[in-house]
Amino acid sequence: MNDMRKLEGTDEAVATPQRPWWRLPLILLVPMIVVAVGIFLWVTGGRTVSTDNAQVDAHVVAVAPEVGGKVVAVDVVENQRVKAGDILYRIDPEPYRIALMQAEAAVGQARLQVAQLQSGYQSKVADIGTKASDVSLAEQNFTRQEALLKQGFTTRASYDAAKAALDAARAQRSVANADAAAARAMIADPATGGHPQIEAAIAQRDKAALELRRTVIRAPMAGTISQSDKLEPGALAVQMLSNVSVVSSDYWIDANFKETQLSRIRIGQAATVKLDAVPGHGFRAHVIGIGSGTGSQFSLLPAQNATGNWVKVTQRVPVRIKLDETPDRPLVAGWSAHVTVEIR
Repeated sequence: MNDMRKLEGTDEAVATPQRPWWRLPLILLVPMIVVAVGIFLWVTGGRTVSTDNAQVDAHVVAVAPEVGGKVVAVDVVENQRVKAGDILYRIDPEPYRIALMQAEAAVGQARLQVAQLQSGYQSKVADIGTKASDVSLAEQNFTRQEALLKQGFTTRASYDAAKAALDAARAQRSVANADAAAARAMIADPATGGHPQIEAAIAQRDKAALELRRTVIRAPMAGTISQSDKLEPGALAVQMLSNVSVVSSDYWIDANFKETQLSRIRIGQAATVKLDAVPGHGFRAHVIGIGSGTGSQFSLLPAQNATGNWVKVTQRVPVRIKLDETPDRPLVAGWSAHVTVEIR
């Protein structure tokens, strides 16, 4: 019986293995790691806000001719660098050169007509002098007839004829003065400017000269040529219809942050920009502007929140980011980016 109890005790001792020594430290280490991670996140959390709704932007100018015509020469190719004022292409200038010659001839014709008006005015002024002499002679004759009538040496008929001649001379002098005034009105006063007819002709000439200069299309700013494949000699350039674009070298990042993230974003805060096209590198940057309206406010059809089925949607506001360093490769407008702003 005792032997059987000893055998059972031996089996119990064998059936209960001893626990490994590392089990307890491992059990304690796991919650310690969780607590440490929580403390780290609590201490470092809230220092940054980020978004991947961002892209590279640049000034893009769609160059359109201000006059129409056939393209006779193209001086640029796709992706070519240009400076402000460089010639992009030329439109056939011959029709505009002919129009300029016609306008210059119109200016000469207008000056000739004004010279004729001035000559006519001088003639009217001379006629006034003649009529004034006639009036003076008629006045003298009437004075003599009046004196003779009082002395009884002339007839009443002669007196009346002299008086009528004086009245007619005065009337003709008045007509001459009116004609001279009308001729003077046709001539502009030098104190108030040139003659309207000449000024109108000069304006037409200047317009023709301007259109002739506009047949040479120049770059409005420095940048890179884009979308110039459809620009070929012989093509028809339509007035105010763009056929080539210039992309500036001044790039920035437009990051669309949620409205709930804007409470602590300020101009001047440091930021980090990661471009999808340049993996593994973060560019130093800073905030240079915060949009004054959400994207929906500037859309073609803004949302009408006064409707009964309105659903609240978190809006996004563009925040402009400027790079503090120059990338080792040219940026491309439209590249996707990830932006992180340090708000503490």
